[in-house]
Amino acid sequence: MGTDYSQAIEAIDPDRHVVIAGPTASGKSALALEIAQSQGGTIVNADALQIWSCWRVLTARPDAKDMAEAPHALYGHVDPGQSYSVGDWLSDVARLKGRLIIAGGTGLYLTALTSGLAHIPPVPPEIRDTGDAILAAGGLEDMIAGLDDASREKIDLQNPARVQRAWEVLQATGRGIVDWQNDTPPPLIAPEDATCLVLASDRDWLAKRILVRFAQMWREGAVEEVRAMMPQWDERAQWARAIGAPEIAAYLRDEIDAKTAKTRSIVATRQYAKSQRIWFRSRMKGWDKLRVGPAG
Repeated sequence: MGTDYSQAIEAIDPDRHVVIAGPTASGKSALALEIAQSQGGTIVNADALQIWSCWRVLTARPDAKDMAEAPHALYGHVDPGQSYSVGDWLSDVARLKGRLIIAGGTGLYLTALTSGLAHIPPVPPEIRDTGDAILAAGGLEDMIAGLDDASREKIDLQNPARVQRAWEVLQATGRGIVDWQNDTPPPLIAPEDATCLVLASDRDWLAKRILVRFAQMWREGAVEEVRAMMPQWDERAQWARAIGAPEIAAYLRDEIDAKTAKTRSIVATRQYAKSQRIWFRSRMKGWDKLRVGPAG
């Protein structure tokens, strides 16, 4: 990977939890494994795509060798068809014992872990189905118009998933999502009680890593993983949103060729990494920055 973590690991208190954030392909899992091997602890997944049992290669989950090197938790533990939220993930983390080394790129998971998460009642399936149908019919603007003023002012209206979530909460509870969030309880792991790291790298270096890693995924079984899921494919399902999955599914339906599927998947991965970096910069300003890559 080109990064020597030994000095950074020496500075980590072995009696405290570690939380590692970073964009896709930046080396979070490698760092977590080195910390676990040198100091002990359970490596915990904080990637919303690596939770799905159907995606191992496609989401670059740790392989069998790495899993045998140290205890791992919350990888591939959710079957397709189940719903799984950030609240479910926090509940799973809360049940783990001992020192935790939490690594992932899902900003919402990591922010909820270290800043707290409002306990919003579950949304009934029929309301979620209605929301899905409205969005599928191009009704984003109608959904925005149906929000309460506070939610409309605060949430990212360019993000259909965020808008739908706010709309569903208001429909289900009669109370805006921002109002619920204002009653947020204390975090599960406060930043001052853990070593919190954000991996930073040169953009070009990361882009090359993404390119190489996706080519490896394609060779090592990503296409076969998607093919196995085609009989139950549902583009609206949580598990079907894995980066690269829709593009490979289109290839398997003969809608695009392999080269196009690869190119689109790599572009989608780079866009995802960009959104991750934006989240980390805005939400994790107080976290320690750890440089990775050739300039590390």
